Amino acid sequence: MSDAAAPYARLTPHQMLDAVAAAGFEVTGGLLQLNSYENRVVQIALEGAGRPAVVAKFYRPGRWSDAQILEEHAFALELAAADLPVVAPLPLQPWREEPALQLAGDPPTLGHWQADAGLPIDEGAPAADAGSSAAWPPYRFAVSPRRAGRAPELESPHTLAWLGRLLGRLHAVGARQPFRHRHTLDTRRFGHEARARVQASGALDLNVESMWLDLSARAIDAAEQAFAAAGAVASIRLHGDCHPGNILWRDEGEDAGPLFVDLDDACMGPAVQDLWMLLSGEPEAMQAQLGHVLGGYRAFMPFNPAELALIEPLRTLRMIHHSAWLADRWADPAFPVAFPWFGTPNYWQQQMTQLREQLEAMAQPPLRA
Repeated sequence: MSDAAAPYARLTPHQMLDAVAAAGFEVTGGLLQLNSYENRVVQIALEGAGRPAVVAKFYRPGRWSDAQILEEHAFALELAAADLPVVAPLPLQPWREEPALQLAGDPPTLGHWQADAGLPIDEGAPAADAGSSAAWPPYRFAVSPRRAGRAPELESPHTLAWLGRLLGRLHAVGARQPFRHRHTLDTRRFGHEARARVQASGALDLNVESMWLDLSARAIDAAEQAFAAAGAVASIRLHGDCHPGNILWRDEGEDAGPLFVDLDDACMGPAVQDLWMLLSGEPEAMQAQLGHVLGGYRAFMPFNPAELALIEPLRTLRMIHHSAWLADRWADPAFPVAFPWFGTPNYWQQQMTQLREQLEAMAQPPLRA
């Protein structure tokens, strides 16, 4: 099995503990894998009474460049410095020189860990060239404090207004300067390129391939028309994936309230991208929810009402991009286990139904500010 097909084949729990220990954390050996498919994310216990655990994220090889990861880290640290409730990476501070570890960033927040080379972890794993320390690329990782919480209650107007205020503050920071290395959310990357990757993947069921390709092309065209009609919409630094699963709610103490986590998909794009995933239900319900969100948002950041016409196009692009993501990752053994329904006739039938619904939704008047 190739390293590309099984990107974490060499990353054993022992290797993860060694990497975090080498970066200056006194680990106990206690490790708990957390729910993540794109990266490998683990909770690691630390030595000492009352010492909180940390969370280590080992980035999927080849997905981001160092410059893109460090921009994510810098944005999180900038938000934290502005007193935004966001989980930011901790500085990596080795107490001794470790040849297997290299650091990047100022402060250093990105570690490069050279996992054992030349020692396959199982009979199916390939060995590196003998004596070559560079035969395997290093794993890149970051460490952040462990923070607990529950899902936010999005039925509550109070919660929606609170989240709106925090997103207004987050976007005020995001508008200070652009990302220079991370991508921009647009119809090219999330539409045309994603559709092309699905088509080339072989994941499309032959009985529905031509129909899905037609519907997805029509949907992308409708999204492009909506972006063109919206005019000059500002593109700012965003959380990028601000769904309820990336918001933790704390109930007690000085830190009570929401906490934003996982800036892995931080990007440039329209502000409404970070707002629309807080809305759900029928249009009337979403209209009421939007009123509460914008009521809080506008206390800290102006909002361009033209962006509301982008909600359904952005939802459509997210659907197509998600299919491309699954197709891209299908060679990773974890994905067929976690998503066994992907690529089945039923999956594509459901996708086509949703694309038809999105074509209808994009033809309707948008929500009002």
